Amino acid sequence: MRTCVGCRSRAPANTLVRFVAVRFVVVGAGEDLRLQPDPGRRLPGRGAHLHPDPACFALAERRRAFGRALRFSGVADTGLLAEHIRAVSRPPGATDGGALAPHPDSKVGRPT
Repeated sequence: MRTCVGCRSRAPANTLVRFVAVRFVVVGAGEDLRLQPDPGRRLPGRGAHLHPDPACFALAERRRAFGRALRFSGVADTGLLAEHIRAVSRPPGATDGGALAPHPDSKVGRPT
């Protein structure tokens, strides 16, 4: 059992996405932190867990939970983690073309 840093609920570890903070060197700018997803659960370092749900990701960002969970100060680049969450939370067959079309038998939105 692990705790999601976004919604703070407990769930089995295999239903959550593990991520770690990775330091990388930017030429001329020093070091920077990047949150990297760890689906294989093998990267070294302190890890934290998050539901693969954009709502939990947004909640964790708003609460500034990433720094507390991984015990670092400052701001980390969340781009890789956000992209991974969007990829794994997208339903199979869905496209980025907007909202899903209603079912053909649906009566919602039809004039009477």
